[in-house]
Amino acid sequence: MNNSRKKILVFATTYLPFIGGAEITVQEITKRITDVDFDIVTVDLDGKQIKTEVMGNVTIHRIGSGRLGKLFFPIRAFVLGSKLNRKNKYDAFWSVMASYAGFAGLLFSYRHPRIPFVLTLQEGDTKEELRAKFQFVWFLFKKIFKRATMIQAISGYLAEFAIEIDDKATVVVIPNGVDVDRFNLDVSGQVREFQRKYQKGPKDIFLVTTSRLVRKNAVRDIIVSLINLPKNIKLLIVGDGQLRKDLEAGAIKDNVIDRVIFAGEVPHDLVLAHLKISEIFVRPSLSEGFGNSFVEAMAAGLPVVATPVGGIVDFISDRKTGVFCKVNNPEDLAQKVLLLIENSDLKDEIVQNASDLVREKYNWSLIAERMKKEVFDVVWE
Repeated sequence: MNNSRKKILVFATTYLPFIGGAEITVQEITKRITDVDFDIVTVDLDGKQIKTEVMGNVTIHRIGSGRLGKLFFPIRAFVLGSKLNRKNKYDAFWSVMASYAGFAGLLFSYRHPRIPFVLTLQEGDTKEELRAKFQFVWFLFKKIFKRATMIQAISGYLAEFAIEIDDKATVVVIPNGVDVDRFNLDVSGQVREFQRKYQKGPKDIFLVTTSRLVRKNAVRDIIVSLINLPKNIKLLIVGDGQLRKDLEAGAIKDNVIDRVIFAGEVPHDLVLAHLKISEIFVRPSLSEGFGNSFVEAMAAGLPVVATPVGGIVDFISDRKTGVFCKVNNPEDLAQKVLLLIENSDLKDEIVQNASDLVREKYNWSLIAERMKKEVFDVVWE
């Protein structure tokens, strides 16, 4: 290994092959910063992954497994990170999210105080939910922010949270991104396949949501909104989670189960086809740190209906790059869906504006460049 290359240790509770917003972020940024070597310490969530794996300039170290693996991750990651540091002499270390990975970073910062500590905030909970979640270790949680050399927040909302915890913190807002070119690929063959699979008729209009089936994503509100929409409007739910059975039962109770398609977990390379088979992306979130799914839908050319919460307001401007609906209001959600269906000029304008915005501000290549110049280059100056 070339000793002149910079080296960064990364604490990430989950990583490939497990896919979520934070995991995609780390993958997209690290593979684009090619003049830096990254060691990622993460949890082997299902206990079936290769313990040490090299992908280009990234080496993945998987420890523990399952829930216990996450619970003990801060201590085990700190121990392994310290061992790796004796060999690699890191120029910086990076905790992705302030929970388990943040606590690993906190421990590492006390043992290695001269190594710059970068903290990324990717949390999707509200400020109140975060305070409640960490109430019993709040004094330690705050220390993560105070020990960090620099905090990178993916939205203005999370930047405000960081400043509320430590008003002396150095905070930069760099959002998540999207692979713009990949979300413009021709997947017409896959689209035809899914049209057959989901029995989409020529007059059917698909609403789509790519969501973990958890409370904050408010998928139940989309299902209820179908009651106030024409019967040819159906809902394609891409994703799974703890609320699936409750959502299925609710759809049966509301007599709309024949208009709701539970696609379950879908490989990330098939998400685009599920977007392209659909006409409108909908997610009436209760909270969002940022919302990768929204930006992906915008890149794929879908108009978006969302709620003005958390980081969503950074990239959606009402009736310019998307349409806002009220929180916890299925009736208003239905009205906004009809607005887009009945006003093609508005829909086309929104799609074009959103596409331009994503290409100009949320392309992963630009995001990786900003991370390198505005975060890593700064902390090791």
